[in-house]
Amino acid sequence: MSTPALLRIARPQRLAFARTSLARGYATELKPNLSYQKVTHPDTEAPESTHTLIKDHSKYLLNTYIRPNLLFKKGKGLILTDSLNREYLDFTAGIAVTALGHSDSKINQIINDQSEKLSHSSNLYWNENAGELAKSLIEKTKQFGGLGLSSSQEEGGKVFFSNSGTEANEGALKFARAYGKLSGNPENKTEIVCFTNAFHGRSMGALSVTPNPKYQEPFQPLIPNIKVGKYNELNQEIINDLINENTCGIIVEPIQGEGGVGEGKIEFFQKIAKRAREVGAVLIYDEIQCGLFRSGTMWAHSEFPIEAQPDIVTMAKPLSNGFPIGAIMVRDKIAKEISPGMHGTTFGGQPLATAIGIHVLDRLSNPTFLSELKENSKYLDSKIRDLPKMFPKLIKDELRGRGLIRGIAFKHSETPSNLVKLARERGLLILTAGSDAIRLVPALIVGKNQIDHAIGIIESCLSILNEEQQQ
Repeated sequence: MSTPALLRIARPQRLAFARTSLARGYATELKPNLSYQKVTHPDTEAPESTHTLIKDHSKYLLNTYIRPNLLFKKGKGLILTDSLNREYLDFTAGIAVTALGHSDSKINQIINDQSEKLSHSSNLYWNENAGELAKSLIEKTKQFGGLGLSSSQEEGGKVFFSNSGTEANEGALKFARAYGKLSGNPENKTEIVCFTNAFHGRSMGALSVTPNPKYQEPFQPLIPNIKVGKYNELNQEIINDLINENTCGIIVEPIQGEGGVGEGKIEFFQKIAKRAREVGAVLIYDEIQCGLFRSGTMWAHSEFPIEAQPDIVTMAKPLSNGFPIGAIMVRDKIAKEISPGMHGTTFGGQPLATAIGIHVLDRLSNPTFLSELKENSKYLDSKIRDLPKMFPKLIKDELRGRGLIRGIAFKHSETPSNLVKLARERGLLILTAGSDAIRLVPALIVGKNQIDHAIGIIESCLSILNEEQQQ
């Protein structure tokens, strides 16, 4: 659908602005959109067949998720349709995954064409697509900036493909340990540094550098020699103590998606990168959620000064628009120390996943696409900036994230989860982030009408919460 039915049915005039006369001229008074206060998509409503299916499947699926009785049957663009044929505007993109939206016709054609030729062959042999996607990632990184590479340099990088972001981070940690052992201090150079509010995955290694008791406690003891620093720490003495001669690797997110959409300061990255080079440690930027143009540039660090560039970048989520894939991109100096047999994968780099990745990366890096993305990102930013002014008792006066990874931070910890539920019951899907925020990560094809619709629902829901707080 070029214009989703959801938006055709309900496209009220925005009520965000009202003019009020003052003694001296006119001033602009912000007023929230109140058009979506009525519940239209109650969680409790679902066909009997859906309730039966959920009850049956619950007997067999491991209980690691708390889910409403909501079963999605199909999707198109930013619209998901449930078993009652209700349409939801998806501002989660499958947790920052479906960059080109649901059921993209061109991607569907690539899946069909490639699966008819070859879906999987194994890494014991070459295939046509893995090397081509690796080449595209390196060359586009040189073009757009990142990993300390530029189009004028002979130095390049190498790519290892995995199945997920967690596996990409796991591999990056292994590469850092291996590189450290070749530094002349193999016994002691094993420490890995991570930072507060980080989320790097749920395998034992990635979990060990995700310093959140909620995730870690059931699985302790985790891997040893992990040190946790404060995100955005600028005191050089503290950084020097944290990152020392025993440090083999440092892993950090330029924008912390799961941890609250906090963004690192350039000075912070300059200081930790400088210290990493002084002690011979590998600097890893986890761009699994903020990379591949979601921040507005190819990498969230693309425009960082050269002295703040990493040695390794990990990626996953949008690379194949929902088909499982992850990747580790490393500078040549690291790649030279990784020899055959040191790391491997059964499914990573398979022909089908990488064929989709080639197409997705070409689409995302198209100049016309990027121009529209930046324009719509600015539009979303302008709408988000109004929210703290409208709801000063609910929302912190701070901006989080950039591009199309945005966070709205609240003064009360219960507000994010309450807002997610209220929005869902009005046909909008959003995410929580950390302990105090919601996260907006729509598909990168989002348009202004969809932004208006989403912000309108959020404003209506915040008005409800605002009234409840005042009672």
